[in-house]
Amino acid sequence: MAATKQSSAGARAKGASGQGGAGNAAAAIAKFTKEEELHAYREMLLIRRFEEKAGQLYGMGLIGGFCHLYIGQEAVVVGMQMAKVDGDQMITGYRDHGHMLAMDLDPKGVMAELTGRRGGLSKGKGGSMHMFSKEKHFYGGHGIVGAQVALGTGLGFANKYRGNGNVAMAFFGDGASNQGQVYESFNMAQLWKLPVVYVIENNKYGMGTSVNRASANTDLSQRGASFGIPGEQVDGMDVRAVKAASDRALAWCREGNGPFILEMLTYRYRGHSMSDPAKYRSKEEVDRMRGEHDPIEQVRSRLLESGWATEDDLKGIDKDVRAIVAEAAEFAQNDPEPDASELYTDILL
Repeated sequence: MAATKQSSAGARAKGASGQGGAGNAAAAIAKFTKEEELHAYREMLLIRRFEEKAGQLYGMGLIGGFCHLYIGQEAVVVGMQMAKVDGDQMITGYRDHGHMLAMDLDPKGVMAELTGRRGGLSKGKGGSMHMFSKEKHFYGGHGIVGAQVALGTGLGFANKYRGNGNVAMAFFGDGASNQGQVYESFNMAQLWKLPVVYVIENNKYGMGTSVNRASANTDLSQRGASFGIPGEQVDGMDVRAVKAASDRALAWCREGNGPFILEMLTYRYRGHSMSDPAKYRSKEEVDRMRGEHDPIEQVRSRLLESGWATEDDLKGIDKDVRAIVAEAAEFAQNDPEPDASELYTDILL
């Protein structure tokens, strides 16, 4: 069994995970207020519009190196952001722009880092895959596949050592879930009952390889079963389902039960990176996901159907978001590049 300690959150978590069963959370969906629906809509739309602009700037040659867009997966990080409390940490891989925006980092600083300017979050030296903010408890995008899982486990260890009641959320993809260091982290986290939520963002393709071709067991929520870690599959395209599952997982960890695994079943509309033509899947598949499961359109439809917003209201939100993104893009193109002396700073000898 995952843990012997009983609690209301623990009972809910065990029931949802099935502990050795399919790992599917039958149906828990948070009931959002008008304010929560509008918040989710705006936050996801900000990520979408920001990533669209980043893709445009990359195409213009203003962003160099690698650039991995989060378009389609917005509900995962926004739903988790709605469940966390101040002090909870996030750490993720290289598809990290959405996480930074959800953690309330300045869009100008994020975009300026993409273009390598001194006003960027890493002073223009990290680029798309390497950004960080101790102030906002965002501990980075990381370019090494799976590296953030071990680091996130360390954040959980620090939380337990300090007794601060906070939980670390370590995000990684279906491809990274096959890395050896992931299982070493699982073992330590369960052994020491560390407050870590492992968030597997299963967008069905690790780079260009389908999860069905790469994983012997495609129910990734059960990857911690041999360690006794409970897991749950979540509709990662529905922000309400993400919020509900995140509430349960964070409560489980906060009550001292150890780690929890959430497999977010999601989908990216673009290629693995900007250099990926994504020929390993059909246009029909992508169009079907966009048409039937888009996370932003789901919220938009609910707002209109409930009468909580009009078309004009939503157009106004989109206009405001586009203005924020345009300002960020303008700043990122005109901010000075780092001084040459920055080559010799922030170096560990």
